[in-house]
Formats: sequence, C-alpha cells, structure tokens
Amino acid sequence: METIWFCLVAVMLAMYVVLDGFDLGAGIVHLLVARNDVERRLVLHSIGPVWDGNEVWLLAGGGTLYFAFPALYASSFSGFYLPLMMVLWLLIMRGVSVEFRNHVSGAIWAAFWDGCFALASVLLAIFYGAALGNVVRGVPLDAQGHFFVSLWTNFRVGPNPGVLDWYTVMIGVVALAALTLHGALWVAHKTEGELQSRARFLAAVVWWLVALLTGLITYASFRIQPKLWPNFPAHPWGAVFPALAVAGLFAAIWFSRKRDDLKAFLASCAYLLGMLTSAAFSLYPWVLPASTDASFSLTVHNAKAPEYGLRIGLIWWAIGMALATVYIVFNYRRFSGKVKLPASGEGY
Repeated sequence: METIWFCLVAVMLAMYVVLDGFDLGAGIVHLLVARNDVERRLVLHSIGPVWDGNEVWLLAGGGTLYFAFPALYASSFSGFYLPLMMVLWLLIMRGVSVEFRNHVSGAIWAAFWDGCFALASVLLAIFYGAALGNVVRGVPLDAQGHFFVSLWTNFRVGPNPGVLDWYTVMIGVVALAALTLHGALWVAHKTEGELQSRARFLAAVVWWLVALLTGLITYASFRIQPKLWPNFPAHPWGAVFPALAVAGLFAAIWFSRKRDDLKAFLASCAYLLGMLTSAAFSLYPWVLPASTDASFSLTVHNAKAPEYGLRIGLIWWAIGMALATVYIVFNYRRFSGKVKLPASGEGY
C-alpha cells in the first residue's frame, strides 16, 4: 500500500510542476517576449483563468504527503522551515502581483507588479529545483529523523550541507531553464503575431541550454547519490521514464520548428513528467535519504501512516481526484484557443 501512495504523491507533484510550471514559465518570460503593455496583458490573460487552479495540485500533493507519509512531512517541514517560508511568501507575492495589476491602475504600478510577478516566478523555479536537489542529495538526518540545514554553508556537498550548494543550485538553474522553455512554448501556443514569434525564438534558444544541463545534472546526480542507479538494472522497465524525458525534449524542438505549438507544448509536458518520474523511480524506496548515516534515511516503509488509514484514504483520494480532474478538464476546454483581450480593455 505504501508503494501505491508513493506513486500517487509522485504523480501529483509531477502534475503540479507540469501545470503550474507553464504559468511560472509565463511569468519568467513575459518581460522577455512582451514589448508593451498590451502584449504583457496577453501573456497574463493566457494563464489568468487557470493559474490559481493549477496551484491546487500543490495543496493536494502536500495534503496527500501529510496523510500518507506523516514522518516525512514532519521531518521536511521542520528541517526546511526557512526555505519553505520563503516559497510561501513568493507564492503570495506572485498571486498578489497578478491580481493587483488589475485593481491598482497606472503605468508605474503596472511595471511594478510585472516586475514582482517575474521575480517571484524566477525565484520559485530556482527554489523548487533546489528542493528536489536536496531530496536527491540527502539531508543530515539523525536517528530520530530530525535535521536542520542552514540556507547555505560552504556550497560543497557533504555530510552537513546547506540548502544551497553547487549541486542544488545547479538543479535550480536547470529548473529555471526548463520552466522558461515550458512557459515560452505555452505563450507561443496561446498567442499570435510578433509575440508568438518571439516566444518561439526564445524557446529555440533556451532548448539548447536545457539539453546541455539535462545531461550535466544526470551525470552529477548519479555521482553524488549512489542510491539512484540500482533500481534501473533491477527493474529495466523503469527505463521508460528517462526515455519519456528524452523523447519529450527532442519532440519539443521538432514541433516548435514545425510551428505546431500545441504539440511542442505537450512534448515539454512529457519532458518534465519524464524527468520527475525518473527521479522518483530512482529514489524508491527512499523518500528522504540521509547524508550522515544510510540507516537514518526515511523510506516508504518507516515513514508511512498506519495500513488501515492508507486503505480507507485511497477511496476518498480517488473521489477527490475525480472531481478535481473533471474541473480541470472543463476549465481548460472552456478557455481553449488563442487568448484575446476583452473589448472593454478591462482585466490584466
């Protein structure tokens, strides 16, 4: 049962990255591809109907993590207290920027909110990547499953690292590049004209950086965390996850050059899903490796909730996710197609 819940949590967090990732990416690129207020409003309108719904996956994933693996939740949220608070404030800053741009008018205020939106989106991408890097690298857990890490120490990987070191910063840069590509492809899919052309061009440039960094972090991850490799020879079918990432990455640039923007965006979704599921497959059964003593690591077995609760919870999880899926499908179908500004000029 704990394996099922591990897979469910991994899929929910991957879905959050894919869905909220494109509106984070839109925030990252909107000052790069939009040259005037009308174009910036078009970028915001492309995510306006869905961005807050996308963040439901983060809440649902966190709630599921708390329910299924309470020891992991307690350990992570205490050890990573400072960076988690920073993420929370960045999420608030980003939401406020989107909403207040519509309610506090004026050219200076619009530029201010645009800057806040871009900055929060960039920092969130980096912090999310660094968070994944910390999980892959491991943290200094003690025998009770407790740990504390400073925001940074000497930027080296070791038994007592900081949240930020050269490896986690590298993962953060990869996340920033990947979500920039993801956001540019989304903007290209949802817009027309010069704005669409600039988004395509940015995606084509960033693609090379993503491809290079993907190879570098794969090599670095296997060197830093020996636990990642054994699952692949033991379960060869797991090669489907990195294969999905590679196929998605190359399909993204192929379809983008063919100007099939929807397929290029979906290929980017496949790349992100492949990368995240590859990390989850590699780590299993560990959910939080220890950098101090391997016996202190949290696994799906010693971090899980009682068996009865997991079984009953699976029923309610299925009902809740079915409702959420219906809402998401309706929302995306309702707002499909190219984005247009309201005739009245109101809105973002």
